Amino acid sequence: MADLPSITNNPDIRFLGKLLGDVIRAYGGEALYERTESIRAASVERHRGATDDKSVDLALDQLDLDETVDFVRGFMLFSMLANLAEDRQGVTAEQGADLASALDRLAEEGIDKAKAIALLQHALLAPVLTAHPTEVRRKSMIDHRNRIAALMLLRDTGATDTPEGDDVEQAILRQIALLWQTRVLRRERLYVTDEVETALSYLRDVFLPALPALYQRWDRALGERTPGFLKPGSWIGGDRDGNPFVTADSLRAALAKASEAVLVYYLDAVHALGAELSISTNLAPADTAVTALADASGDNAESRSDEPYRRALSGVYARLAATHLALTGKAAPRPGPLTGERYADPQAFRADLVIIARALAAGGGGTLSSGGALGRLIRAVETFGFHLATLDLRQNSAVLERVVAELLKVAGVEDDYLAMNESQRVSLLRHELSNARPLGSAFAEYSDETKSELAILRAAATAHATYGTACIVQHIVSMAQSVSDLLELNVLLKEVGLYRPQGTDGQTPIAAIMAVPLFETIGDLEAAPEIMTEWFALPEVRAVTAARGYQEVMIGYSDSNKDGGYLTSTWSLSKGSTALRSVFADAGVGMQLFHGRGGAVGRGGGSAFAAIRAQPFGTVQGRIRITEQGEVIAGKYGTRDSAMTNLEAMASATLLASLEPEQLSAADTQRFSEAMDQLSASAFKAYRDLVYGTEGFRTFFREMTPIAEISGLKIGSRPASRTKSDRIEDLRAIPWVFSWAQARVMLPGWYGVGQAIDAFEDKALLRDMAQGWPFFAATLANMEQVIAKSDMGIAARYAALVEDRSLADAIFPRIEAGWRQAHDGLLDVTGQSRLLEAHPALETSIRLRLPYIEPLNLLQIELIKRRRAGDEDERIGEGILLSINAIATALRNSG
Repeated sequence: MADLPSITNNPDIRFLGKLLGDVIRAYGGEALYERTESIRAASVERHRGATDDKSVDLALDQLDLDETVDFVRGFMLFSMLANLAEDRQGVTAEQGADLASALDRLAEEGIDKAKAIALLQHALLAPVLTAHPTEVRRKSMIDHRNRIAALMLLRDTGATDTPEGDDVEQAILRQIALLWQTRVLRRERLYVTDEVETALSYLRDVFLPALPALYQRWDRALGERTPGFLKPGSWIGGDRDGNPFVTADSLRAALAKASEAVLVYYLDAVHALGAELSISTNLAPADTAVTALADASGDNAESRSDEPYRRALSGVYARLAATHLALTGKAAPRPGPLTGERYADPQAFRADLVIIARALAAGGGGTLSSGGALGRLIRAVETFGFHLATLDLRQNSAVLERVVAELLKVAGVEDDYLAMNESQRVSLLRHELSNARPLGSAFAEYSDETKSELAILRAAATAHATYGTACIVQHIVSMAQSVSDLLELNVLLKEVGLYRPQGTDGQTPIAAIMAVPLFETIGDLEAAPEIMTEWFALPEVRAVTAARGYQEVMIGYSDSNKDGGYLTSTWSLSKGSTALRSVFADAGVGMQLFHGRGGAVGRGGGSAFAAIRAQPFGTVQGRIRITEQGEVIAGKYGTRDSAMTNLEAMASATLLASLEPEQLSAADTQRFSEAMDQLSASAFKAYRDLVYGTEGFRTFFREMTPIAEISGLKIGSRPASRTKSDRIEDLRAIPWVFSWAQARVMLPGWYGVGQAIDAFEDKALLRDMAQGWPFFAATLANMEQVIAKSDMGIAARYAALVEDRSLADAIFPRIEAGWRQAHDGLLDVTGQSRLLEAHPALETSIRLRLPYIEPLNLLQIELIKRRRAGDEDERIGEGILLSINAIATALRNSG
């Protein structure tokens, strides 16, 4: 495909677009190529503003169904390749979002490296991969994309041949041809095991090599070894909230696969070190510790008698192979000739590696000190252990409540726990937690739900004994609304030995897995400080948190947005975090917030660097966990380079947010907060009046957007709704946001904000807030991106899908007016003459996409009309699902 005039400064897009055009011509035929090119050129003309929009006919009606399907695939692939090109050009990278820049900024404010290192000694930054279904592309598509990225890097070096001898540009063309012929859509819905495998591919292929290399970069920036504060997490295979397919078996499988992956990585690394460290005692004196390790290895080969490092590593490899057998039940992929005793834990493995590293560093002025492959391996062991990534458990509080109620009833302790008030529940649960007596009996009958929950927790206890306690640290309680919700989890943990009333000192309780409340709705966020105050008031909780040093609280972006709209959700999360900071400070407990962000702005998406820096003062404290999900995982962690860029941005932001002094004066904090309270109240009213207070809105939403068609995309193992009702309250936040994005409305990312700005009298104050308050600036910046991607003209065509025209005519003009208010209000507050004026790279990125999205939207609308009218042609269904996939790819963060 020819390039857009507005992006001629990106040669990668021109190059990849031309190759895609060649592939379409070769495999689709000249007619398809010419028709696709004609539509592309006409759409570009419309978006360049060179002609009146209405005067250009895209001639979409000339496409037959087969051509429509091929056309949609072509535009999707161009968007996919454009995303790749932009990532390579650093369009998504942020200025100053690296550790060296963060240290320089801190130094300017009088904060030296010693303070940064001291913070990092107790810090934690954890990106947590989740299986939330917003990634519409098959893994096969992503794999081809990554191969193209690797080949483009090779091309950058000036190489004309690959290491295998292929012509580089022909190899890229071949991958694009494979993309063209690869089935885009999944035929079957994903299972939990599929989601585990997908996440594992990122952890194994990207995080494992990227993190040790990133630490080496940070070591140079800090001038000493960086404390190990960045560790990945996952909750795929452990998140059973609303997902009946997550079981004890899926938990065991997720843990076993992760352990096998990291152990194979270690085995390969040790094998490579053995080949590298050919040091002979004939040329260098042998360290006594290394000699002892070599002598204990059992490697008596004459050919290596003068090579203690190789002999020592032979023994390390043998012990690691025995560990692999013990933890996975399988022999090592490359079995060695020696046998050894398995490592009891990762620390024992690391200790042997450190012996070798110290010996290497002792001679030659430290020339062979552990900055190379050995140093990276030691760092990997510290970071990934034998578990690869910490796996979270999650369950809804209502399920835990029912399970505890059944256990109490069957045990003869309390016949009707569910009828008890909160005070009675807390008293009873604390009594149960004060003694070691279990409630369950192997001879009693329980419901399937209770048996399933206990089986999962037993599997967690076994995992602790097998892989170490770092494999599962948190259990999230979603919809947490009381202290009893958390105590119920501890009662269940006690059933399997993961909570003990007395530890080794005979007094302090031990909670091997931490109960983490998830506050999701606006009401939950407002109640959170009181709940946590009551939680810390319990003596046994104070003892457990004092021993651990911190308590985690998870705050949810998605449900709070669906509940109260974008501005109120964002502000409620900020206010809730600030209020929690005081609660934690009063309790003398370190606070660790877990941010349940999504990819779309309506679910907390946007720049992680800006979002972390915009957190309320004093709430980061060096410890933060953030969910990464759906298409965001592929976008941020698809390659080692992109992963390192994004992880460093998060690390830098965490350092700055934790150490930088308060940016606002007390007076500004008060007046800005009061203004936000007023804005939030106005936005909340406008949003609730539309979504929950307008008769027929539920029908309007379901007929205007492709929400019904989205359910046909096989992109996740969880159902779209929590119940079988069609109420918006019961719809999950992901399909809610996803469907509005497809219809180019993006309503969850802006509705209500325009009305709030319009009603606020002191516009000068809002301009001051936009200039001087990172929180408000980030809020507006994220909304600006969403508004730029929305299109009320296209949205009006989706509104025409609503059967009841009076209903559509009553509701859509309100949405359109709200968009105009948000658009104009944003420009006024930010002082811009057009959207994204202050962000030219992002503006160019979005402008590039718009001509490729509009024809997809128009085709999708026509296909939906035909399907809803009863046309059952398989190509129509395929075209709809392909268009959903293509639009999501072009929008990038639509989920």
